Amino acid sequence: MPGTRRAPKPQPCRTPRPRWRGYLSTGVGDEYIRLIFPADGATEPILPRVADDALDYGSIDLDLLRTYTVRRFDAAHDRLTVDFVVHGHGVATTWARTARPGQPVGLNSPTGLYAPPDGLEWQILAADLAGLPALARLLEQTPDGVQTRVVVEVPGPDDQIELPRRARTTVTWVHGGNGHGASRLDEIVRKLHLPDGVGYVWVAGETAALRAVRRYLRHELRLPSAAFKVVGYWTDAAESWQERYDALDDATRNELEAMWDSDRDEEEIMDEYEERLTALGL
Repeated sequence: MPGTRRAPKPQPCRTPRPRWRGYLSTGVGDEYIRLIFPADGATEPILPRVADDALDYGSIDLDLLRTYTVRRFDAAHDRLTVDFVVHGHGVATTWARTARPGQPVGLNSPTGLYAPPDGLEWQILAADLAGLPALARLLEQTPDGVQTRVVVEVPGPDDQIELPRRARTTVTWVHGGNGHGASRLDEIVRKLHLPDGVGYVWVAGETAALRAVRRYLRHELRLPSAAFKVVGYWTDAAESWQERYDALDDATRNELEAMWDSDRDEEEIMDEYEERLTALGL
């Protein structure tokens, strides 16, 4: 999943279909893919090996892999749209600045996370700039009858985009955060009113900042896991974070990775995982 960078687990290798080399959209508004970029000086990416009918991500350089949300998929015209935030450096930024039609990039099958309960009456969608493409697509797919409260934290007015306008949708833009200052997503979510009826809260943004959001929804409001989804899309000062993570002893890293090899509820695992990261200063 997007957020704290962990090596992807092996994935089943699907037989390609004629359209878009086997790309099978989930249809879920926040579906994400992993893009694999060519190394410096190369014209094509090195794709994972197939072992036991699964993709072996350990066979490629994970520094050339990034996770992105699908902004739009047009099956009729075989067109997949991904929004890039072009910043100072990085493998994805470099590729986005220099890419030309016909240049290949690798991608895997998509995964969607947004899963509201049946009979949805209202929802809250909150995100920072990294989560904005997914939020926009989710909003486009929202039925007109669903009451929707949208709050987006972006660096400034120039980062605002046109979002669908509906009678039962309210949109608020907040300026700040996004690596330019402390994120206010926790403060924002705490101030939002949760209506009665069947609802869903979806929040996407900087991974560490969203720990407090998730604690609020899960442990203070005691929402069931089916009533919310909190997704870490990026990590502030990611290189420093990764260096500190890599400096952990093997036993600790293995313990953190092993947490996810369980049949327990994902939110229970996340409780334990985030508590352990916090204790380790991560």
